[in-house]
Amino acid sequence: MEPLIIDAKDMHYTPLNKMIREAVASGVKEIVLNNVRGQRFIGNGLRGDVKITINGVPGGDLCMFMSGPECVVYGNADHASGNTMDNGTLVIHGSSGDAVAHSMRGGKVFVRDNIGYRGGIHMKEYDGKRPILAVGGTSHAFLGEYMAGGLVLVLGIGHETAIQDRGIGSGIHGGEIVIRGDLDEKLLGVGAKKVEFTENDLERLAPVIKEFCGKFDIDPTPFLDTNYSRIIPASSRPFAGKYTWE
Repeated sequence: MEPLIIDAKDMHYTPLNKMIREAVASGVKEIVLNNVRGQRFIGNGLRGDVKITINGVPGGDLCMFMSGPECVVYGNADHASGNTMDNGTLVIHGSSGDAVAHSMRGGKVFVRDNIGYRGGIHMKEYDGKRPILAVGGTSHAFLGEYMAGGLVLVLGIGHETAIQDRGIGSGIHGGEIVIRGDLDEKLLGVGAKKVEFTENDLERLAPVIKEFCGKFDIDPTPFLDTNYSRIIPASSRPFAGKYTWE
């Protein structure tokens, strides 16, 4: 079956998304969207075996609630990419805005370059699924805020340090954040602690590193060592003391 090609130039997001849903419902397995310029909600709630290629810059909440499809963006993306994703893969050949992978509960989000603030906020493990957010460049403040599960990986490719902003893992009570290089502990948020990244950790995460690099034609060899900082919860209830009364 030939891919369905849609020219999204000057198209409002509502009819665009209706066309996408109708195509998937009819059995189309590949959709190419050209001239995307800020249309929101692309891929929202989609299920099944379909690949969506986006040429341009999609708007907010890209692939929200998506469960199964693959979405590949050749360009940057706006805020909340992968919001509450349940399954599937989102690959962004560029940067993305704030709150990437917000409340994500399954699947994978790969961002080649940088992300904004609060990446991975409220990520959680759900029904045996373990969500993954992998970032090739850097992240801004409050990465992994309130995480309850999953993995956030930041490689810092092309930068002196992977992250220099504060509040990393603020309120984290599940999951892990892995950052390339040594991390100054003063950047950690309340409830987060840094622990040694071991050979066993590398063995666990090597498949993720290789898969990420494979998506963007990057040689994974320089990243297959133990030069990482691993951030985990200091407690399963980091703010318990704030909700007690004598």
